[in-house]
Amino acid sequence: MLISKLQKYILINSLGNRKTNRQKFVKFYLAQKIRPQPEIFTKIITKSLERLIDKGLLVGYGERTQFKWFIKEIELTAAGRRLAKKLLGEQQKLPLK
Repeated sequence: MLISKLQKYILINSLGNRKTNRQKFVKFYLAQKIRPQPEIFTKIITKSLERLIDKGLLVGYGERTQFKWFIKEIELTAAGRRLAKKLLGEQQKLPLK
């Protein structure tokens, strides 16, 4: 299963908690050297959360309007916990040029 660095960050940081607030994931971009505009952080994180929910790795809690979901908290499913534990065992890639 192919997942992005942000999605790996979301899975690993949600592993120890029952429910995780989505505002915690903004720290991912604050640690990056090259980062997108701060206004775009929310859109990118929302899209990543929705894709993980579609894959069955997360459960999202929030509000639903007529047109859209507003995800406030997330929780890992059993498959998500398995994948997060597997990601913890993988070797990190070095930033070689």
